[in-house]
Amino acid sequence: MVVRHLFNASLIPTLAMILAILLLLGSTSLHANEVSAALNKNVVTENEIVQLTVRADFSDTGTGPDFSPLKRDFDILSQSQNSQFSFNLGTNKALSFWVVTLKPKAVGNFQIPSIKVGNETSNPLYLEVKPARQMTDTNGNPLVRLEFKTDTLQPYVQQQVKLTLELFSAAPLQNTKLSTPNHPNLLIERLSDDQIRYEDINGTSYQVLTREYIAFPQRSGSVQLNNQTVDAILSTSSGRRAITVKSSTIDLDVLPIPASYGNTNWLPTDALAIKSQLTTSLDTPRVGDTLNWTIDISAHGVLGEQLPTINFDSTRAYKLYPTPPKFDTRKSSAGVTGRESINIEVVPTEAGTLTLPKVEVIYWDPTERAVKSVSAMTNTMEIAALPSIAATEISSSPQTPTPEPSQTIDNNEKTSEPVAPISLKKPNKVTEPSVPSDAEPAKLNVVLETQQSTPIPWVTILAIALIVMGTTGLLILLRRQRQHPRSETDEQVPTLQEFAPLTSQDESSAFNQLLNGCRNNDLSTLRLNLLEWARHRWGSDSIRGVEDIKRLANNPRLTQLLMEAELVMYSDTASTQWNGEALANTLEEYATGQKKPSQASQLKTLYPNF
Repeated sequence: MVVRHLFNASLIPTLAMILAILLLLGSTSLHANEVSAALNKNVVTENEIVQLTVRADFSDTGTGPDFSPLKRDFDILSQSQNSQFSFNLGTNKALSFWVVTLKPKAVGNFQIPSIKVGNETSNPLYLEVKPARQMTDTNGNPLVRLEFKTDTLQPYVQQQVKLTLELFSAAPLQNTKLSTPNHPNLLIERLSDDQIRYEDINGTSYQVLTREYIAFPQRSGSVQLNNQTVDAILSTSSGRRAITVKSSTIDLDVLPIPASYGNTNWLPTDALAIKSQLTTSLDTPRVGDTLNWTIDISAHGVLGEQLPTINFDSTRAYKLYPTPPKFDTRKSSAGVTGRESINIEVVPTEAGTLTLPKVEVIYWDPTERAVKSVSAMTNTMEIAALPSIAATEISSSPQTPTPEPSQTIDNNEKTSEPVAPISLKKPNKVTEPSVPSDAEPAKLNVVLETQQSTPIPWVTILAIALIVMGTTGLLILLRRQRQHPRSETDEQVPTLQEFAPLTSQDESSAFNQLLNGCRNNDLSTLRLNLLEWARHRWGSDSIRGVEDIKRLANNPRLTQLLMEAELVMYSDTASTQWNGEALANTLEEYATGQKKPSQASQLKTLYPNF
């Protein structure tokens, strides 16, 4: 018994140390790494903030949690971090906390995804966002309201669309931030400065701020304008509060250029006017004088650059010398008005009544959805002939003096005819002394007698000199042409084939090249490929441009797609946004004469029971 007692007593310190080590190791091994997440609220209202807390109970957290998945549904307003360390009975514990302030972007039920910290992830959470209860006055009307309106929901391509934002506020607002409408397929521009008015609605007095924009659709199809927002600080009797108010969305159905339009210059407007006037500073304009022809064109709802450039040809009755047109765009509360001013110098070449051609512009009326035209006639003007040389001499020479009684006038001469400035006659016969027969014959004296004292007019001398010079030059020219006849090769003009030879072998290869360019959405080669294929199909003599292809093809769908491609080609929109698949399909249908099956019919063939 004594021996056993001594043995147990000697083992007690060793056993106690072993037990303490085991307890320490056991407490450390029982504690596993863990990440947890929690929300301070599970149900919030719109525009209300919520706090997310993430806790990691281990020290090796790496770079911290990844909150990027939250940005899809929330705005991260702030973020903070805290760490704690504890030691108790030989055990240590490290805790890390991250607190994130979030603001939901919309109304609905949202899942906060698992947050990863180091190699561990948290559990997902769920949050319900209810619509914010509008702040109303005693009449039940909202204190702040935002309306987003348009004057048309079905505009045509490049037709003016008027957008209006109206902010109704029944209480003072501070730090107001109003959003701006935007869309990649719309050209949007501010129309005018903000307008403020006051209006009573259902017993509530509102201050209404109106902001207007104009938009021009660049492509046909569906265009959705997102709801607009206003962020402000609202001051009420109970204090100040940050608010965010949203408007409704606007859905536009942009219509393409109608196939029945036919004109190459697309002009959608509901009002067009033309003014044409011919003026001069001369009292009696004559042949060769310069007249001024002014043409002013104005159209509502289009930019000045959208108006067509009008060209006129000279005729036998007049010559035209136009100057480059001037374009201008003016804004008003009704929208924009494009203006074009054309100035042409007119030189008449024939005497009589000068009549200039009619000025006509074709356009599309979006309201009545019909092709219309406006024309204007120019005022006529009487053109006098140039004065003749004889009349010039009479008007420039002094009046013939009355002859003296001693002077005699031949009764056979007509006094109304002009007297020749000089005459050639023999002297009067006088009695001479007799002369021997063998003497030399007397010389004939030629006497030039002037009938008038007026000097020779310079106009006559100049006219005679010009006639002599012109006749001499004409004789020399005719003689040279007889000596050096022009060869036939000198008059030959290079043909279109010689000037721009075809690069493809036949129509099939040119057509395949055209289809490949369309399906690759290569707008830069569309015009060249079209002309190459068309010259194979109809001949080089019949094709001068894309307009000849539209005329010869006589296909409304093909004409519409070509006009839309030209709009993209000459607009500010990047040409990479053009999709040529529809044009390629239409070209195949035109060339083969067979309509391509739709996607629904293909599915019906593959799956009869579909």
